[in-house]
Amino acid sequence: MAKRGPRPVRLVISPSERTMLEQWARRRTTAQGLAQRARIILACAAGHAAPAIAAELRITRQTVGKWRRRFVQKRLDGLVDEPRPGAPRRITDAQVEHVIIDTLEKRPDDATHWSTRTLAKELDLSHATIGRIWRAFGLQPHRSETFKLSRDPLFVEKVRDIVGLYLAPPDRALVLSVDEKSQIQALDRTAPVLPMTFGSPERRTHDYRRHGTTSLFAALDVATGTVIGECHRRHRSQEFLQFLETIDARVPADLDVHLILDNYGTHKTPRVRRWFVRHPRVHVHFTPTSASWLNLVERWFALLSEKQIKRGAHRSVRALETTIREYLAITNDRPTPFVWTKTADEILAKVAKFCQRTSNPGH
Repeated sequence: MAKRGPRPVRLVISPSERTMLEQWARRRTTAQGLAQRARIILACAAGHAAPAIAAELRITRQTVGKWRRRFVQKRLDGLVDEPRPGAPRRITDAQVEHVIIDTLEKRPDDATHWSTRTLAKELDLSHATIGRIWRAFGLQPHRSETFKLSRDPLFVEKVRDIVGLYLAPPDRALVLSVDEKSQIQALDRTAPVLPMTFGSPERRTHDYRRHGTTSLFAALDVATGTVIGECHRRHRSQEFLQFLETIDARVPADLDVHLILDNYGTHKTPRVRRWFVRHPRVHVHFTPTSASWLNLVERWFALLSEKQIKRGAHRSVRALETTIREYLAITNDRPTPFVWTKTADEILAKVAKFCQRTSNPGH
């Protein structure tokens, strides 16, 4: 008859270790292997024998002994998986450098940019390897964005003027960001929109019917987020003058009005200039040319397009204008101002840095 070995000494754990082991054993997000090891140690600390623990957890006695020894040697750290060496890297640093240089400095003969497969064929690598290197270094040859630098000779002065209004508006005055969203089309699909169902997104026909256009004149109160808006079927200086009269009537008479406008022609006609002369409490601040991003109302226009227009179906211009007025009412019932955070110095420094990147003395 084989002799039995000495009974192992009962495992003693501290209160903090018990708390951590119980968390590992119960927490749903814990890896299953770590949770099982925590249960093994808790059972050992309770005085259960290895055969009973193995039977209860459906593991071998050797597994129980292994993790008991690990815990005795390294305590909680012994239960965590040790890093595995894995297979050696087959792609050399020189190959990675070659991929990056070719991606940034060369183009394929038959295309404007590389794809993973065309570059993989060029360098005799797998397309998956090219994809991993691109992801690691944030390279996306398939993407392209546009930019426009303002050539306004008063760019710096205008940026400081408008950003100053956003960050430190004058007392006893209302700052309004004003612009027009022109030629909004009333589009209706050629077939009814199919609603979203389980496993299927909302579907609509790719073609549509045009039912006319409208133009939205809007003035965003920078401080409160409320919007004064009007729809007009045409987009001329006389419609803009009507909107200016609306603004003048809606703003209390004891407040000055600061209007932030872009350089569109309807904002600078002789009739409009004469109107500003007759209303001395209205002060005009023009954004630099090609710098519509300085006008906060553009951000509100983007929300209008995203939430109401792009996926909307309107059978008439009147229906489109009703949708716009309803969104205006919702905006003014629950106004949320857009908070401008960048100072003029930060903006100008960023523009200067971008100009240095895009300028090339060799051309």
